[in-house]
Parts: sequence; C-alpha cells; structure tokens
Amino acid sequence: MAKAFDKIIKGGQVVTADKTQVADIGIQGEKIVKIAKNIPVDGAEIIDAKGKFVLPGMIDVHVHLQLPFCGTVSSDDFDSGTRAAARGGVTTVIDYATQDKEKGMYAGFERRMDEARDKVCVDYGLHGIVIKWSDQAASEVKKMIDEGVPTYKMFMIYEKEGWQSDDAAMYAALEYTKDYGAKILVHAESERVLNVFIERYVKQLDKVGAYGHALSRPNFVEAEAIQRAITWTEASKGTLYIVHMSTGEGADIVKAAQERGVHVYAETCPQYLVLNDDVFKDKEKGHWYATCPQIKKKKDNDRLWEGLKNGEVSTVATDTCTFTTKQKAMWGGDFRRIPFGLPGVETMWPSIYSFGVRKKRFSINHAVRLCSTNPAKIMGLAHRKGDIKPGHDADLIVIDPKFHKKIDYKELDTNCDWSPFQGVDMYGFPDVTLCRGSVVVRDNKFVGRKGYGRFIPRKPGGKL
Repeated sequence: MAKAFDKIIKGGQVVTADKTQVADIGIQGEKIVKIAKNIPVDGAEIIDAKGKFVLPGMIDVHVHLQLPFCGTVSSDDFDSGTRAAARGGVTTVIDYATQDKEKGMYAGFERRMDEARDKVCVDYGLHGIVIKWSDQAASEVKKMIDEGVPTYKMFMIYEKEGWQSDDAAMYAALEYTKDYGAKILVHAESERVLNVFIERYVKQLDKVGAYGHALSRPNFVEAEAIQRAITWTEASKGTLYIVHMSTGEGADIVKAAQERGVHVYAETCPQYLVLNDDVFKDKEKGHWYATCPQIKKKKDNDRLWEGLKNGEVSTVATDTCTFTTKQKAMWGGDFRRIPFGLPGVETMWPSIYSFGVRKKRFSINHAVRLCSTNPAKIMGLAHRKGDIKPGHDADLIVIDPKFHKKIDYKELDTNCDWSPFQGVDMYGFPDVTLCRGSVVVRDNKFVGRKGYGRFIPRKPGGKL
C-alpha cells in the first residue's frame, strides 16, 4: 500500500501572507497535499520544524544570469545563480529572453531556453525583452503567451545600444497587449536628460570618481520616466510593472496613479532599501556598487520601506546581475564604463526578513506577501506557487528565527568575490529549502542538483 506522504514537515509555524498557524505539512511527490495538526508519520521522511517558521519559497521575478553586458558576461550563470537562490530561500526565478533583432521574440525565447536547459537548480520562468516593437513583435505575443511568457520588458534608456523604446512604442505595446492580459515591464529612466548630467560629470572625473555615477542620475531622471510611462498606461488602459524602482518620488507617483485606478505595479530591490549613495564615495570600492538605476539616499530608503508597508510598492526582487571585482575594474576610472549590477538573489529574503520584519517595519506575513505571494499573483504563477495550500507545488523553506550570520562572500554560493552586504549581520537563511518537494538545501548547504529546475509556464492576466 502506497504511503500517504513522502515527506512531512512537522510542528512548524506555517506562515502565509494571511495567517500563521502551528501545523504539519504533508507532501506527496512534488505537491503539498495536506496541512493539519499531528499528521501521522506512516513511514514518511520527517523534517523537524519545531520552533521554526515554514514559509512558501520566495520568488525573485527579476534576475539576469549569464547576461552579456558592457563587453563582458555576468559571472553568475544559470547553475551558480540558482544554487545561490536556493540557499537564500528563493525557489523560483524569472530571467529574461531578449528579442532577436532579425528573427524576433520567439527566437530569442528559444535561444534563452537552450542556455538555461540542464543548468537550473530551482524552477524558473522568462520575461521577453522587446528591443523593437513592430508588427512582427505584436504578431508573436499570442505565441509567447501560449509558451508561458505573458510579460515583456521595455527600456526607456540604452538608445545607443539600440534597446530604447520611445513613447510611441510603449503606448502601442501597452495598448496591444492589454487584450491578452499581458503586462509591459519598464526600466524607467529619462535617458536624454540623464545624458546631459553624464556629460557634465565626465568633465570632472578626477574630482567625482565613482560618485559621478550618483551625481549624474538625480531622482527626477527616474521620476519623470515613471510619470511618462504611467501616462501611456492610463491612456491605453494597459498594465504596467515598473522594475527596480529606486526613488521616493517614484513611490509617490505610483501611489497617486493607483488611487486613480491605473493598472500599475512597482517592485523595488534590497539595495535600494538597505544601502545609500555614500557607498560610491569609497575611492577603492565605490565603483563595485554601480547599478542602473543607482542606489539613492536614505530618504529614498525610508520612502520605499513605507511603500512596501502601505502597498504602493507591490514586490521585492533583486535585479541580480553579478560582476566580479575584475569585471568592475573595467571602469578604469570612468563611471560610464562600470558594468552595472550586483549579486543579490542569495540575500533577498534574509535582507527583507532582517531589516523589514525584525526591525518591525511590517509582519512576517507581509514579508511573505511581498517576496512570494504578490510576485506569484502578478506574474501568473499563483495557480501553483506563492502560497502554502493543498495542490500547490511543495516549494517551502524552513528558517530558525534565532539563526543569524555575518555576510561573507567566501561562504556564499554566488560566483562573486565580493558582496554589497559584506559583514552585515542577517537572519532568515533557510535551514531547509524544498523545490517541488525535493530538498535542495539542508543545514543551509546546497544539496540539490544542477538541472533539477523546471521551466514554469506562466498565465496571463495576473493581478492583486
């Protein structure tokens, strides 16, 4: 007679976005099948969670693994990046597939799938990146959605690189995709104004150093672009998702738009919550911290935390794009040439748990909402991920609320020789991580296997 359960997580405080209860979780195969008190063991493998929290696996909807950028390739590939994800409690990541300039969006999707295949250690999805909105791109939307890709990123910057979408392209994409329940993701910075400041501070390189990166991107560069993207969203009645929002002004604009009924969501990242632009003043290491958009000021940290608490900022993601110190050294003293990006997927949940929950900015339930449940709902994964309930994938993490450690890049799985949080004391690293019922982390060590992760098709029309 078959066992009722393969595994039982016993006696933990089971935490979802809506409630906390002491219960057992019965797992059969890849799925959660029962949540109850005192489930009979009946030969199942037992994971003891007494005195610990059991949470749904986190979902990082914004990662860039093995990304060609600035004449190099980001150092975390689909293997190391997803091992790091598992150790940080992230059981699903969403990366990007760039539209092929000649062959189109679907060809870019197929190429990215080939790059990820047999390497990924946790589950994954893909967004499309639109570098040119055209009749061909529009004609591929239905095919992409059928493959499980209902979200498409557009850039308001990178004009010289040929990636920039102008206002007409954004409006057209928002208008066209709304009938399919798709979303347009936007990197919001006003590039031509940005270029004015870049040229100004390039003339002062010896004086400003890496801090020129911050000086050249005043807050209104992002805020104006967010306002413009929202204008086209409101006019088209499409759905907008603002990636890596870094400014307090952006949060104000998003809140006002949401109150008017505009379909707009925003994410922010731990670097915009925990760090401030003083990091760029370090003459030896300042350039390591360059991202796009860049880390802002303490007042922006505070406003973004408030936005997460109140709901105008809907999700936390990382924009993981890892470059080593050797790669960062390509800048050669010119802030324009720094490869933009930070390692982050391994420390996403610990940073939100440590500086959000433990600092009493919001509850652990709300943290789960921001890092798992909301991402699942918005990105079309809520039919199987982002919650703990029968029928859902057994994506679960077990954390000891008393366990903490100082971040040391040497101990992390990310393929990087530094960490933006080096020496910072963090809680929340999982003792155990399960992805679809399989233990991939035990005692905070990766025990899974390369290639276990599966592509998860996402559904259109997701909303909060």
